[in-house]
Amino acid sequence: MAKEYSRGQRVSEQIRRELAELIRLEVKDPRVGFISLTDVELSPDYAHAKVFFTSMTGREGLEEILTGLRRASGFLRRELGRRVRIHTTPQLHFHYDQSVEEGSRLSQLIDQTVEEDRRRTEDSDD
Repeated sequence: MAKEYSRGQRVSEQIRRELAELIRLEVKDPRVGFISLTDVELSPDYAHAKVFFTSMTGREGLEEILTGLRRASGFLRRELGRRVRIHTTPQLHFHYDQSVEEGSRLSQLIDQTVEEDRRRTEDSDD
């Protein structure tokens, strides 16, 4: 049985897709290159949107990326208003999403622990 999504979730996803396309095709600021939008959280009144992103460079150059996104936010909001039909076009607030980076770090720790455990088991068998 398909899960029902609320209107807010559908609008958030549409905003994420539209912003990703706008950033990729329309924003000319080189500081904003190589980012991926991971999520958009809308306030209940749709007045504010937290836009979460990751960068191919990790935390390197994060301040520059945020500066570029903030400078482009007026343009992005205006274009979003043209593409997404909602009563209020939200103010955009950009936030770095650490979850991908943290997931990678945890995966490395798990791999390292498994390898150490494997070595201990082999050493105790000898």
